[in-house]
Amino acid sequence: MEFDNAFEVPLPPGPAWAILMDIERVAPCMPGATLTEKVDDRTYKGKVGVRLGPVSLSFAGVAKFEEIDDANFTARVSASGTDAKGRGGANSKVTFRIEPSGAGSQVLVHTELSLSGAVAQYGRGAGMIQEVSAQLIKQFAASLRALIEADMPAAPAEAPVMSEIPAWRAVPPSPPRPFQAQPAKPISGFSLMLRVLWSSIRRLFSSART
Repeated sequence: MEFDNAFEVPLPPGPAWAILMDIERVAPCMPGATLTEKVDDRTYKGKVGVRLGPVSLSFAGVAKFEEIDDANFTARVSASGTDAKGRGGANSKVTFRIEPSGAGSQVLVHTELSLSGAVAQYGRGAGMIQEVSAQLIKQFAASLRALIEADMPAAPAEAPVMSEIPAWRAVPPSPPRPFQAQPAKPISGFSLMLRVLWSSIRRLFSSART
């Protein structure tokens, strides 16, 4: 199955591309994803955890950049993973590119996904997969914006007059703490399914009114 998603980034294409290509930094922004190993500059190993009600799925796999075009802000990634309990696997090819949009940029994502084994039964219906994918992209974009905003320099405060500060209190400021990305929480598949169901109900009533 194939589907498309898009999200906004509050940066021009150049800086947005630099952040998105910093895989070790942005990987925790993807819900449920954990980067476990950097094999080389284009290959990474990781895990993705999903809870679907009482069913818990844990995928371990490899993602590799097949093509990187820095000049045109475009890349293609292939990824594959298998469930830890042998219930199937997933293979995907993802192409994304960045285009200018308003005061920032828009990231366009095209995905080709195939599921196998029992995992394919859990994800029956291309429409459901697309809805879940859209929700994950939405959560990823929100986390990415928070990361970018946290990294933006704050407005400089008015410097105090040193003559008004006692010498014993004139302590030099602490050096800035390096950014440390935290692992994302596992995807709550149950909440995603509720959103998918609600979206389907809204579409049903909209078509009934027309």
